[in-house]
Amino acid sequence: MRVTRFRLALAALALGLSLTFTPAFAERDLVPTLERRFDVCPDRPAELSWMQEIPLRQAYQRVLVQDIYRAQNLERVVEIGNCDCATRFPSWDAAEAMFRESYASDERWEMLEASEGYNRRANAARTAAKAICDAAGNW
Repeated sequence: MRVTRFRLALAALALGLSLTFTPAFAERDLVPTLERRFDVCPDRPAELSWMQEIPLRQAYQRVLVQDIYRAQNLERVVEIGNCDCATRFPSWDAAEAMFRESYASDERWEMLEASEGYNRRANAARTAAKAICDAAGNW
């Protein structure tokens, strides 16, 4: 019984020491950057400048456009059965147009509800889109 407790204590000490010293080594390898780099479709279009510059209190507008974009694109992949980069990551124009036509004058809570709807749509298409995109190497 004493040997088991000793071994547990020793294992806990070793784990604690390894967790203590590991981040110091990992920090040296990190290079901070503001650039976003993607392994899949690295040439995807950047978000619209107004979305990137939106005040924090209105971030729900940016989130809604992102949710519209994601749902539209996953549904398009499934609809046409193609997951090339232009299909999976087109320009933001269609998502922005949908936002401006249907939601731009809505209240915050209405935009949050719309975001939920687009998230449900995207999640419904996700499994089928993932299979298509995996086959194309674009997931």
